Amino acid sequence: ILMVDEKGKNMKCLTFFLMLPETVKNRSKKSSKKGNSSSSSSSKLPPVCYEIITLKTKKKKKMAADIFPRKKPANTNTTAVQQYHQQNLNNNNTIPAPNWQGLYPTIRERNAVMFNNDLMADVHFVVGPPGGTQRLPGHKYVLAVGSSVFHAMFYGELAEDKDEIRIPDVEPAAFLAMLKYIYCDEIDLAADTVLATLYAAKKYIVPHLARACVNFLETSLSAKNACVLLSQSCLFEEPDLTQRCWEVIDAQAELALKSEGFCDIDFQTLESILRRETLNAKEIVVFEAALNWAEVECQRQELTVTIENKRKVLGKALYLIRIPTMALDDFANGAAQSGILTLNETNDIFLWYTAAKKPELQFVSKPRKGLVPQRCHRFQSCAYRSNQWRYRGRCDSIQFAVDKRVFIAGFGLYGSSCGSAEYSAKIELKRQGVILGQNLSKYFSDGSSNTFPVWFEYPVQIEPDTFYTASVILDGNELSYFGQEGMTEVQCGKVTVQFQCSSDSTNGTGVQGGQIPELIFYA
Repeated sequence: ILMVDEKGKNMKCLTFFLMLPETVKNRSKKSSKKGNSSSSSSSKLPPVCYEIITLKTKKKKKMAADIFPRKKPANTNTTAVQQYHQQNLNNNNTIPAPNWQGLYPTIRERNAVMFNNDLMADVHFVVGPPGGTQRLPGHKYVLAVGSSVFHAMFYGELAEDKDEIRIPDVEPAAFLAMLKYIYCDEIDLAADTVLATLYAAKKYIVPHLARACVNFLETSLSAKNACVLLSQSCLFEEPDLTQRCWEVIDAQAELALKSEGFCDIDFQTLESILRRETLNAKEIVVFEAALNWAEVECQRQELTVTIENKRKVLGKALYLIRIPTMALDDFANGAAQSGILTLNETNDIFLWYTAAKKPELQFVSKPRKGLVPQRCHRFQSCAYRSNQWRYRGRCDSIQFAVDKRVFIAGFGLYGSSCGSAEYSAKIELKRQGVILGQNLSKYFSDGSSNTFPVWFEYPVQIEPDTFYTASVILDGNELSYFGQEGMTEVQCGKVTVQFQCSSDSTNGTGVQGGQIPELIFYA
């Protein structure tokens, strides 16, 4: 029997029993040839043979979501659905209306109703530290399907039959985020709870949620949180996130060291940063950051904030600061007068700067290597003419995009085409009209066709696959070199840079020619 709907779709097969007529006829004849028999027995046919026939269709099986595409429910159902969603959020124990299952066409949606719902709950979790706990309902079967830890907890050989389980080391919001993923297959992350959610996902071995947390952290990574995330990525054993953190810390070292998050790192992370060869920062900035960390660490250890206690909490990490590599002015006006160094250490370092025979020091005296900037040159040639390139307060601008995260440190600019000259340059970097970095500085042009670097105060982080606007307003010698034969795409090491014209350009610079011949960046 084929069951079809009005449109002839959704064909279903039913097994049915077929009694063959020939079989009945033959058996009736055999029965009449036998001897006398009672009327009652002769009137009855002997048991017949039934054949089971199954009709098959070549149609592929469909899931409920395919058969029932999501539609906006009627007004009455909409109210009921919203009521159940609100019930999940509030953990309301309201008795559900009859046939609530009919409101949701798919197993995923019906399963989601059970999220944070006491209905049919067979276990409860008391989550959070003492004084900040929250009691959350759970369903062992659903949890065991979503996590091997829950499976072992409820169905393993050492499973304990407890109605209430205490979890003091996980924040309630993070535990709810994990439950929402297990029940609803939805990932709901927030900046203030993502680390706690990552901890919960790691603890209960929910790898896809953990990966989503790491991706969230990578996309929100900046100099302000790089040091904290470096500490956490080492704790959670996430090497990819660790590498991303180091990239940001190396390129934007001074911003990272001056951030509030730097003071929140643990001692091991502090040591690893102070040892870093590729930190792109002045050593006086490293020294001041270490003292700030020591002050906060004294407060964490409930010690009086004194010079002695600062030195105590720093321990041997103090000697990882490369004080002898500071500029003499920085040392004399900063480190030497900080009080953190002993008198002998101060004298020996002064001798290190001035004496021919230098004393032995406990401090590392070799300068950090830092990062080597890369230059992306977008023109194949340059030229000058008697009436070009002129500057009268107008803006030269170009848009660019990269395929990997980089850090723009500055621009390379052309100089005077008629002898040496000094220029004042206001450089700016924007994304969708928002200024990300700007600086006003001067550079000296020697009259050659070389490019001359102009730097931002701090490198600016550039995300991939998004166009940014580089602009400069020059004031100086009227005539200068300009680029020709511009390229729309340039391969610079492992980074591909694309260029396009900018509407901000009012002085003639575009893809084919003009100013801003170079982008200077760290990658």
